[in-house]
Amino acid sequence: MQLLAAQADHHHLAAEVGVEADVAQCADGYRRPAANGHLTGRHHLAFQAKDREMVDAFQRAALAHGGRDNGAPGERSYHPGYYAAFALDPDGNNIEAVFHGAQQRSASSVLITF
Repeated sequence: MQLLAAQADHHHLAAEVGVEADVAQCADGYRRPAANGHLTGRHHLAFQAKDREMVDAFQRAALAHGGRDNGAPGERSYHPGYYAAFALDPDGNNIEAVFHGAQQRSASSVLITF
C-alpha cells in the first residue's frame, strides 16, 4: 500500500481511505443529513484547499454536478481554523474540501510506503 500527499502551486492533495460505519452523527458533533445513518460508501477523500473560498467553490461545483450535500461549508471543531465542506458523490463516497488555516509546510511532499 502506498499513500501520497503532494503540494503543487499551493494546492495540496491528501487521501484518507476508510470505511465509515455511521456518519449520521459524527465525532465532531455535526449531523450528515445526506447519509441519514447509512453507509456513505467505501472512501472518504479529503482535498486540501488553499483558502476558504476554494472550499466554498468546491461545494457549489459538487452540488451543481450531482453531488449530495453532506456538510455545508463551515468551521469544524477538529482544530482552530478547520474550515471544510462535504459532499457525497454518485457512488456514496464522502468527498471533503478542507482549509486548515494559515500554516507553514515543513516539506513540499510526503511519501509513505508499506
